[in-house]
Amino acid sequence: MKSIKLAATAGALLFSTVLFGTQASAAPGVLPANRDTDAQVKFIEDDSPTDPTDPTDPDPEKPEKPVDPLDPDKPVEPGTNGPLSLDFASTLDFGTQLISNKNQTYFAKPQYLRDKDGNVDEANPVPNYAQVTDKRGGEKGWALSVKQNGQFKSLKNQKELTGAQITFMNAESATVSSSKAPSTVKDTFSLGTDGLGVAENVMAASTGEGFGTWVYRFGNEETMKESIKLDVPGSTVKEADTYKTTLTWTLTDIPENTEE
Repeated sequence: MKSIKLAATAGALLFSTVLFGTQASAAPGVLPANRDTDAQVKFIEDDSPTDPTDPTDPDPEKPEKPVDPLDPDKPVEPGTNGPLSLDFASTLDFGTQLISNKNQTYFAKPQYLRDKDGNVDEANPVPNYAQVTDKRGGEKGWALSVKQNGQFKSLKNQKELTGAQITFMNAESATVSSSKAPSTVKDTFSLGTDGLGVAENVMAASTGEGFGTWVYRFGNEETMKESIKLDVPGSTVKEADTYKTTLTWTLTDIPENTEE
């Protein structure tokens, strides 16, 4: 009986070692325990067009639909594609005027936007403007220029409106971007009376400036109705007809040229 008792005791000891042996080797770790993991986001250039905004509140989160004053029923064409884009530039309407033999100044009508129902919001005009967006990444710089493609000409007989000159005034830049503002923003400039229209660099951002959406607007709520003028000499022969010319706005990725 004694030998049996010893065997039973040894068996119990072996069972206890097998059952609880893992607890004996699991010493508590240092707490708190830490582990580092990665978090990543990658950005690429956006080639899609950027919608026009309200020049008094140029927030890309609030797109607008400007109205073409010469064809209000026609949707405005979208801006250029690419990460650096020219999104919009206002068409200028100097109205219907009486033929005069005196020097006259005519002002361009302000820009109108469409309301939520798609109608022209005549109660809330905004300044005429051009809009640029830079989504290339970083702040690489760009330049905006404008030129006139020949003198005003009558539609019927192609007679020139000799000596007529467009002048832009009260110009300023606006944005909601945190990027530094463009170094060059011309407040006032005129296009040539000969109509040849040498390009004017009107707004330009140097390297380190101009990321995001920027508007170049003419006037504010108080001055927008007298911020773009057309001077016509009284001595110029005028026909009872509509006179037209075109302006070309050009955006380049060349940073600001500091030479005026």
